[in-house]
Amino acid sequence: MLSFIESLNIILWDNILIFLLCGTGIYYTFKLKDIQVKGFPRGFRQLFSDFKFSGERAGKEGMSSYQAMSTAIAAQVGTGNMAGAATAILSGGPGAIFWMWIAGLFGMATIFAEAVLAQKFKGYDEGGQRIGGPSYYIHKGIGSRGLAIFFSISIIIALGFIGNAVQSNSIAEAFNAAFQIPTYIIGFILAIMAAFIFMGGIGRITSFIEKVVPIMAIIYLMGSVIILIKYHYNIIPAFKMIFQGAFNPRAATGGLIGVGVKQAVRYGIARGLFSNEAGMGSTPHAHAVARVDHPAQQGFVAIFSVFFDTFIVLTLTVFTILTTGCIDETGVKLEGIQLLQEAFTRAFGSFGNSFIAIALLLFAFSTIIAWYYFGESNIHYVFGKRGLLPYRIIVIAFILLGSFVKVPLMWELSDFFNGIMIFPNLIALLFLGNKVLEIYKDYED
Repeated sequence: MLSFIESLNIILWDNILIFLLCGTGIYYTFKLKDIQVKGFPRGFRQLFSDFKFSGERAGKEGMSSYQAMSTAIAAQVGTGNMAGAATAILSGGPGAIFWMWIAGLFGMATIFAEAVLAQKFKGYDEGGQRIGGPSYYIHKGIGSRGLAIFFSISIIIALGFIGNAVQSNSIAEAFNAAFQIPTYIIGFILAIMAAFIFMGGIGRITSFIEKVVPIMAIIYLMGSVIILIKYHYNIIPAFKMIFQGAFNPRAATGGLIGVGVKQAVRYGIARGLFSNEAGMGSTPHAHAVARVDHPAQQGFVAIFSVFFDTFIVLTLTVFTILTTGCIDETGVKLEGIQLLQEAFTRAFGSFGNSFIAIALLLFAFSTIIAWYYFGESNIHYVFGKRGLLPYRIIVIAFILLGSFVKVPLMWELSDFFNGIMIFPNLIALLFLGNKVLEIYKDYED
């Protein structure tokens, strides 16, 4: 089964989704005439004019624009940013990062379209709570409830169940390595904390996320910037490795990582899209319920979320690895998060390992909360209120299970369901391109 799912994921992510996701981003870049460039300053202004560390509690009419963006970032900035960047370097060489930037640039156009459509086609659940996401614009926009249900079931499994098990596993292993705490104890603590937040509904979820996202960003960014200051003399060589590696990977590392241009492009784009989630259909659940005057306003804010994920967090992660020299000496021996831990250990000594464990806790746990919320939105769509309690129980069980059982099949299944849920979302995005353009023009007018 593991071998079979691995083969399917190679076909999905390396040969199909790269072209579909990038193609959708290119389509919207041209259709909306470089919306990611024009819309970025608008999103920045919209976001920070709405910023409050402890804002109005989210309720039946949704959440603030800042809270929606924080929820989106909580979902985007998880273990993928920390381990994913390292994996891209090891699999595709430093040049893969250049292609991650390209994926992020086009992804900013895709995320604008997703947020606009989510705002346009949002609805209410049976309790009068505002709700939305791809299921709603697939159903109402292109008239296919069957495709919408397929998307909903896929995202419930991919993020709510398996994805959250993967996140809890990453937290538990990091704390076990840094502090020698048994993984099952971490799992119980995570499960209890998550259950407390889940039971508080959208109000408690957004209240938690709006506080944690700035804290985790500041902590991680400060640590990364300190490393760059310490190893400032390696910043220019790191840029050289990235740009040279994008078109001549073997020259960038002296043949240490023996990959070609095709691998650099493949792993860079695939990991970039997997990290920023543009086109995957996850973050529109948060953008749908933002309280804004016009759908395009939340589209501009969504652009900033992909920028922050790709061009700030991912980029800093990459430069901490490259400037500390991990690739030159140990890059071929370490895997994933271990490469980032090595970089921080070189800069901060034994404290570096603890730093990454704490950062990973903030990143991954906020992702668990956001992914739970996205799954809950789809539970309401498919099953109604009666499906909520069973869903919560199963999510908590997966969080506990994931903390002490590392099953390679679970990781592969997470990638697989993430992959298949993209298809109905992209179908809707491509069919509704004119609607997105119409909404954008209406805002301009």
